[in-house]
Amino acid sequence: MTIVTNHGDKSAVAAGYGNVLHLPALEIRQGPNRRLYTFAVDGKQVPSFAAVSRVRRDSQQQLHGYQRPEVLAHVAAIRRYVESDDSPLLPNAIVVAFDDRVRFLPADTAGDGPAYVRMGTLVVPVSEDWEDADKPGFIVDGQQRCAAIRDAEVSAFPICVTAFITVDQADHRSQFILVNSTKPLPKGLIHELLPAASGPLPNQLRVRQLPATVLERLNFEERSPLRHMIQTPTNPTGVIKDNSMLRMLENSISDGVLYRFRGSDGVLPNIGLMVTVLSDFWTAVREVFGEDAWGKPPRKSRLMHGAGIISMGYLMDAIADTIGSGEDVPDTQGFAAGLKTVKDYCRWTEGTWDLGDGIPRRWNDVQNTPRDIQRITDFLVSTYYSKQGRRHDRSSRLF
Repeated sequence: MTIVTNHGDKSAVAAGYGNVLHLPALEIRQGPNRRLYTFAVDGKQVPSFAAVSRVRRDSQQQLHGYQRPEVLAHVAAIRRYVESDDSPLLPNAIVVAFDDRVRFLPADTAGDGPAYVRMGTLVVPVSEDWEDADKPGFIVDGQQRCAAIRDAEVSAFPICVTAFITVDQADHRSQFILVNSTKPLPKGLIHELLPAASGPLPNQLRVRQLPATVLERLNFEERSPLRHMIQTPTNPTGVIKDNSMLRMLENSISDGVLYRFRGSDGVLPNIGLMVTVLSDFWTAVREVFGEDAWGKPPRKSRLMHGAGIISMGYLMDAIADTIGSGEDVPDTQGFAAGLKTVKDYCRWTEGTWDLGDGIPRRWNDVQNTPRDIQRITDFLVSTYYSKQGRRHDRSSRLF
């Protein structure tokens, strides 16, 4: 760790700067006129030499800056991670564009590395009196990370910085566009990686880790009736969208039969029992609705469609709710008995749904929308409860 703040540096004083940072750095030559500099610095010090250039237009409608506003939820998530994890890791480098007040001083002795790399020191002026526009650096990439470290209640947090020197604002914008125009990871790939991920994750991913783990077991275990039927990056021929299956699992884990096995207060989720319940239910679905509706793409069977998967998940919870509590859940025969009471009212592959609202719906008019999912779910669960001689409370947790 070799960040040195030099008060009284003669060159700095001569240039009118209060202080300079001497940052050990590597200079990397990329092409005849490009030099990159990579160094480590305490993230708390970044605001002393680099600012965020916000995109805006002046009164003459001229464009200035390039950065979007801070994404507060993203900043807060990074900050929580930095503050709460025992060993936080932010491996991506911040990218900073410096103006020509920043200098690179090569080391006196050459290293043993390749010719395009030189060791040395990056000299960066800083001053407590500067406004943002006066600072020699602008953050091209990493403003959310910088804001999180700035606000985090930690004394220091070293980060990696990659920098280049230019006096051209258009060059800043070009690099900003290039850095931020890469395509984000597909959600399906993230979901498939979640079961094997460890360590802290953002909240929106952490809550999906358990459903993603259950989904993986359903998709690849030999005993599962859904084996190789869920479409993922490594199983692209599956007929069920992974997101539909995840929503079904999340609903049940949150408020349905799978909630009983989710664990709490230091007790781990019983994933094995979750998979058993789901395997029994979907085996019963396959037996009751048969090959006409099972295993076909959604355009040929709405049972395999998002609306079918999610609404059937609610029906699973309703059937289990009438059987018992705790680990007293239906087996395949129990689920099949419940499904048979609604079978004759379902139109997964042909015909028209009579949902009781006076609006007939052809089987293939049902869409994967919240409204259609709720209508199908309400119809299935209400029909099931009426066959059991029970009244379905539409304000229940199922909706």
